[in-house]
Order: sequence, then C-alpha cells, then structure tokens
Amino acid sequence: MALFDDINNGIKEAMKAKDKVRLEALRNIKKVMLEAKTAAGASGELSDDVALKLITKLTKQGKDSATLYAQQGRPDLEKAELDQVAVYEGFLPEQLSDEELTQMIKEIIEKTGAQTMKDMGRVMGIATKQLAGKADGKVISEKVRSLLQ
Repeated sequence: MALFDDINNGIKEAMKAKDKVRLEALRNIKKVMLEAKTAAGASGELSDDVALKLITKLTKQGKDSATLYAQQGRPDLEKAELDQVAVYEGFLPEQLSDEELTQMIKEIIEKTGAQTMKDMGRVMGIATKQLAGKADGKVISEKVRSLLQ
C-alpha cells in the first residue's frame, strides 16, 4: 500500500507546484489503482506488486500511443505521452541492461535444464515472475528465444 500513498503524496506536491503533466500522470495511476481495488472479486487491497504491474501497463500503453502519434505526424501529442511515461517510469524499478538481462536468463535456463525451443514456456514462466517490472515481457521473450536457438 506504500506505493498508493506515494502516488497520493505526489498528487498533492504536483498540485502545489502547479505541475500539470505530473499531476495528470499521477491521477491516471491513481484512477487505475482505484479501479483495480474496487473491481469485482478484488479484496479492496492493492499490493505493491500489483500496483507495479499496473504502472508498467500504463507505461507500455503510453509508449505505444506515442509511437502512433509520431507515425501520424503529431509531435505535440507524442511529447505529451512521453512526458507522462517519464512520470510513470519514476515509480518503476530500474530496468535491467541487456547484459544483465542476458545473464539472468542464462541462469534461469541452467536451473530449468532447458535446451530447445520446446522448453521456452517453462523458462518464460520463471523469467516473467523473476524479472517483473525490471524488463519488458517482449524483450524477455526475444532474449529467451535467441538463447534457446
């Protein structure tokens, strides 16, 4: 729940500083978190792990939107999305470098005894849990595929 409190405090600080971009981004995070807390079947509590997954999802969506805006020749909207993504990324753990990611996946492959592409599902299951928030799922998948081939 500490992350939710950090978001609330960030909203107050952004209001005082009149930082519209940060305020909008933090309100988006809070909205998504509140929706998750009150969704059908939810316990009303939101762990930091779930909150990080939600922020990761918002970050990915923002990057995808920025890419679309760039393709459509809308640099103003692209910049607005990327500014919000920068705020989201401030709450995420630091992303692993390519070398660190490769090393961690090699260790997972060794532990599981994976040798061929048939073992990719087993490796991905462990890798996505261990590397959650530290690397994008698509990047993890590409790295596992290249190491198993």
